[in-house]
Amino acid sequence: MIQSEMEPSVHKDSKRPLDSPSFSSKPLKTSRAEDREGEVAAEIEEKVRGESLTIRSGNRSQRYLVSIEYIGTRFLGSQRQPNFRTVIGCLEKAFQKFVGQPVSIFCSSRTDTGVHALSNVCHVDVERISKRKPGEILQPHEPDVVKKAVNHFLQKNEGDMMVVDVRCVPPDFHARYKALERTYFYRFLSGPEPLSVFERDRAWHIPEELDILSIQEACKILVGCHDFSSFRGSGCQAKSPIKTLDELHISEVTPSLYFPSTTERGIPNSSGEPLAFNVNTGPTPQGSFCSQNCASTDASFGQRKSHRCYIITARAPSFLYHQVRLIVGVLKCVGMGNLTVNDVKKILDAKTVTASSAMAPSCGLYLGNVKYDLP
Repeated sequence: MIQSEMEPSVHKDSKRPLDSPSFSSKPLKTSRAEDREGEVAAEIEEKVRGESLTIRSGNRSQRYLVSIEYIGTRFLGSQRQPNFRTVIGCLEKAFQKFVGQPVSIFCSSRTDTGVHALSNVCHVDVERISKRKPGEILQPHEPDVVKKAVNHFLQKNEGDMMVVDVRCVPPDFHARYKALERTYFYRFLSGPEPLSVFERDRAWHIPEELDILSIQEACKILVGCHDFSSFRGSGCQAKSPIKTLDELHISEVTPSLYFPSTTERGIPNSSGEPLAFNVNTGPTPQGSFCSQNCASTDASFGQRKSHRCYIITARAPSFLYHQVRLIVGVLKCVGMGNLTVNDVKKILDAKTVTASSAMAPSCGLYLGNVKYDLP
């Protein structure tokens, strides 16, 4: 069984921590709202009426491969759980409103509570039945129609998940078992200032400076085929702890919320001459809302001080449960000087999770990409 930072089939921590954002509870929709949703679905049906043809034989459903992005802190994991708001649960409801009947969705990678996705991939079988003539089977919807329609219903439900891409695939194409590799990103923001409200639950804030060169050396030890028992969370369902890590790398990037300073915008100084700025250098190494050049001027009042943004990239065909977060926890300790590069080798060789450091929080982890050999 393949796992990708998978959560166990039964979620052990069903209660949310006190500092986690609360789940929204919208009032039940009126019958008028439900009727309007039916009208919207009928309108979408009418738009593609020209392409519809009655199917009298053969496989009546179409399998779609669907890529989705979502804010992980708004869901209690990806897998459906009764009475809890989950990624698959919300996506299945949106599809049901679109096609008018229940569907079952299967994910390529099960993400834990708080883990975000830039592109998690799933598959779903849809049988297109005419809403005007019940029982009449129509030509399958085009992928673009599916994307727009499902997004319409997702945006009516909090708007914290969106369909990124849709493609038609053969009926035997499985989103999980056909995946060739998965890429995860882990995001750090380093600096003494508290995180902006725009960055809350989007990264792990490390107040101290990190030794990036030491982290890079530690990454090299973990790349390759190893017994990753020391980085295997309890409850892991994988048959073997042997995994091949094809890439583990740390890099510094510009924070996503970056706005140009007066220097970078070339605002003239008191003499009327434009301030100097080298377009080839880009943002200052510290990056963020205000560059260092405005740090000592009156213009810096109200400007948020900078954080350095680091991304750890982990790429492999599959991962053990909590493997990436446990690895990041060890690498963070290396960057702070609490562990040496040689200690990482000792932790790997210990083959027990008790030898590892504390696990990194889920809010900094992103499922970035799932690779396929698409037909």
